Amino acid sequence: MVAAAIGLVSNVVLTVLKFGVGFVFRSPSLIADGAHNAADVIASAATLGSMRVSKQPADEEHPYGHGKAEVIASGVVAVILFIIGLYMIYHSIVSLFEPAVEAHWLSFAAAVLSLVWKQVLYIYTIRIGRRENSKALIATAYDHLSDVYASLAAVIGIGAAIAGQLYSLPFAQYGDPLASIVVSLLIIKIAIDMGRESMGILMERNLPEEKIKEYSQIILNVPHVKRIDRIRAREHGHYTIVDVRVGLPGELSIQEGHDTARKIKQALMAHDEEIQEVLIHLNPWYDTDA
Repeated sequence: MVAAAIGLVSNVVLTVLKFGVGFVFRSPSLIADGAHNAADVIASAATLGSMRVSKQPADEEHPYGHGKAEVIASGVVAVILFIIGLYMIYHSIVSLFEPAVEAHWLSFAAAVLSLVWKQVLYIYTIRIGRRENSKALIATAYDHLSDVYASLAAVIGIGAAIAGQLYSLPFAQYGDPLASIVVSLLIIKIAIDMGRESMGILMERNLPEEKIKEYSQIILNVPHVKRIDRIRAREHGHYTIVDVRVGLPGELSIQEGHDTARKIKQALMAHDEEIQEVLIHLNPWYDTDA
């Protein structure tokens, strides 16, 4: 929550700064970067809201909890980034056919400040997001990373324009829109990757085969387990749900079957702290099945 709040406040401050300096000194790249940060304000607010919802306990209407709220927020961030990326490409192409605007060192300083600030935010947020396995925080971190690229484009573009003015290099003044096009494509790629990840979780995509094999080996090591008839595992926001059907000797009592199922659950959760729910179905197994 703290990381998301810091990101929200930072984006508000950077939006005001970039719009203010950009409009005063007529810097197209800084204005575009400010629009990017304005979208980030919406994304950060969505992240904060989704994290509040995802931490709520399960209820009658949501027996598996509210973890997917963060996944939905991650998808929203991906859509926002995609739209901003398209806007920045359009803005950059239009700038190529307009007279170059005289660059100012304050615009350059604002872009450098944004670059450093966002790099620090990215490192801070991605560490917390990965530690807590928060899809929304990880998405926000990559959003900060896209801001780093956008600010880098502004730094290069404004710096090239200033150099062009100092050394009479007229074509250098168009480095800004050219660099922005490249960065916008990177932003769109990040958005597509984030959107694909969110869609996979919402569609209940199975975990990677390596993970499934790990879980299977742990289950087979539990006493009385003779076979695994089916195993599935999926992410549910910031935690994992495992669904498994196992074969136990048919002569076991209900109490023994119950105790074995509990051992399976305990073994899986001890192996992977991201597992918070294990659904187990017991099937009878006999020597003739071997």
